[in-house]
Amino acid sequence: MAEPTYLAWMDTVLFAGLALAAGLTLLVSYRVIRGPTVPDRVVALDTIGTNVVAIAALYAIWSQQGYFVGVSLVLAIIGFISTITVARYVTEGDIIE
Repeated sequence: MAEPTYLAWMDTVLFAGLALAAGLTLLVSYRVIRGPTVPDRVVALDTIGTNVVAIAALYAIWSQQGYFVGVSLVLAIIGFISTITVARYVTEGDIIE
């Protein structure tokens, strides 16, 4: 008898997490557009990437489909590499030496 209450509670928490991550992604997009400096925009884009990874992971838990975990891992790796690349471009002015 405890299972339906637990599942309803878990669905509510997962949906709230998805809504919070999506809302924060929309709020951070303002900093991408109106950021006063390039580093502000880079940090905002990195935050959006992190939120997208969190959304994919939460959706994987909610839908009980494991391949979204793989999607979130690939997105995290791509986000990390792109952040390093942009940071190197901003500091040195060149990506490839």
